[in-house]
Amino acid sequence: MTHAPHHEPNAPHAPKHHPPPDDAAAQAWAGGLTYFAAVMLMVSGILDICRGIMGLHRDAVFVTTPKYVFQFDTVSWGWIHLILGACAVVVAFGLLKAALWARIIGVTLAGLLILANFLSIPYYPLWSVVVMALSAFVIWGLCTVRRGF
Repeated sequence: MTHAPHHEPNAPHAPKHHPPPDDAAAQAWAGGLTYFAAVMLMVSGILDICRGIMGLHRDAVFVTTPKYVFQFDTVSWGWIHLILGACAVVVAFGLLKAALWARIIGVTLAGLLILANFLSIPYYPLWSVVVMALSAFVIWGLCTVRRGF
């Protein structure tokens, strides 16, 4: 009775496991999406911080709509956008370090940015639409990344 030779896992002649080429491409794609989402979230956060500062200074940049259902004064919108923007920048740094908590909070925060910018469309429509689009890309980038990235 013959036995197959026994290979030690760390032996130099043991076969090495290499991921299939498709898996390596998927890992590269997933890593790229995470960095993409981090940069887009950071840009969205910086834009919202700027928007918040403008609202806090009661700047004449904002247009007021007389009969808007979600009407707040510009100072309230300023605080909302300033806080969301600051949180977005912090989470973006976490995404650059590939932290799992940052991915989870990033999706939630991007959703809140979309909601806040949708509700404030009458005050600054073009900026709201741009930040909503950036936030949608963040959600897409973070949700298409596989587990472990």
